[in-house]
Amino acid sequence: MQNPEITEKNIVDKLAFNIHHYDYEPMYQLLITSNWCSSEILINDMLVYKNFREPLDGPTVDINNYIFKSGVQTVTVRMYPVGKYKDENFDTFIAETGMSIIVNEYDEKTEKDKEIAIYKSPIKKELNEYNQSQFVAVGKIYYEANFTFNATIPYKVDGFDNAQDLRELNKEALEKKLLIEYNKVKDIYQSKEYDNIARISYDNLKNQFVSEYQDRKYIDDVWTMLMDAYKLPTFEMQPIENYKVVFLADGKLVALMQNTKD
Repeated sequence: MQNPEITEKNIVDKLAFNIHHYDYEPMYQLLITSNWCSSEILINDMLVYKNFREPLDGPTVDINNYIFKSGVQTVTVRMYPVGKYKDENFDTFIAETGMSIIVNEYDEKTEKDKEIAIYKSPIKKELNEYNQSQFVAVGKIYYEANFTFNATIPYKVDGFDNAQDLRELNKEALEKKLLIEYNKVKDIYQSKEYDNIARISYDNLKNQFVSEYQDRKYIDDVWTMLMDAYKLPTFEMQPIENYKVVFLADGKLVALMQNTKD
């Protein structure tokens, strides 16, 4: 019932109408380097990156879509042991475990960038028996840290300021309602209700494209790519099972996540 004016055919025009350009168009990015760990990274308690596949990784992650207003932004770093990798098991953190994150600000207009914050996982004061520096949580199975940076954004998107803290609701009733809604969405995709897919996609896509200062061609390309996937004869929604309820955005967003280590 949301966004009743949106259809598969007009969504690109409706999205493009919301895009504005400014004299300064900052893009915020995380430059991540992780060594011998699995990890999750959140911005303002929203999951922006996770890696449970590669023990050594170094991606760049755009995060404008998770910055809803100017001011202080909070980054949460969660680290886990690698687990089984090739023929070895890394059930706890090893000396070489570590993570560094650079928060970079890039101006789309001038193509100039600058580092505005740097995080490095801490190391112990004492060296190990091999005279190596070692991760402060070596031998443990979990480590979490937080740091902040300041962002200034020219765009306006919908955040969670006026949303309710869902953690205050009855957990069983919330999960039941959530599962009903998930199955409604699942049926919409499986039944190929393209106008309804457009309506439930619109808000999130709008926030993304507005925060990235995108042009109409890019929006059209993304929507075409999505629809090409949804229209494949082999497209099939999977059953909703083996899940856990996860709260994000300081309790104002709730989701079902796969409850598996696979």
